[in-house]
Amino acid sequence: MTTIQALATFGGALALAGGLAGSAMGIANAGSAGAATLSEDAGQLRNVIVLASLPMTQTFYGLIILIIILTVSLPKLPEAGGTGIAMVGIGFMAGCAEFFSAIYQGAVCASGIALLPKTKGRILTASMMLAVFVELIGVLGLVFTIMALSILRLM
Repeated sequence: MTTIQALATFGGALALAGGLAGSAMGIANAGSAGAATLSEDAGQLRNVIVLASLPMTQTFYGLIILIIILTVSLPKLPEAGGTGIAMVGIGFMAGCAEFFSAIYQGAVCASGIALLPKTKGRILTASMMLAVFVELIGVLGLVFTIMALSILRLM
């Protein structure tokens, strides 16, 4: 494996690491609120599971980015200097998008979970809609990664 290929692989790994770490923190935040909510109203289990699982999607976006880099971009890497560093930069950008999106989505979900007993579950749809706004940043991280790889002719 060349240095350029190693840097490209590292860039993909950064994207996945950001998604994994952010999802873990977001789910932990929402899960903590879920435990408190379930102690108050055990009937909200389904709603808690739905909201607490939402920050998990950023891990999948990071994995998709890593797979694209390993299977599509890596074989196309030109033997030109700087491309590996560009791939690290792209992976870092994607990792940050997934990381912060998952953490803050977990915070939005935790707020919704905390209000489930008070609203008798009626807050679920509104909480999911608000969480989708934060999810969009993770989706955009994936889209911008694909765009950047396309511009570099690595897609």
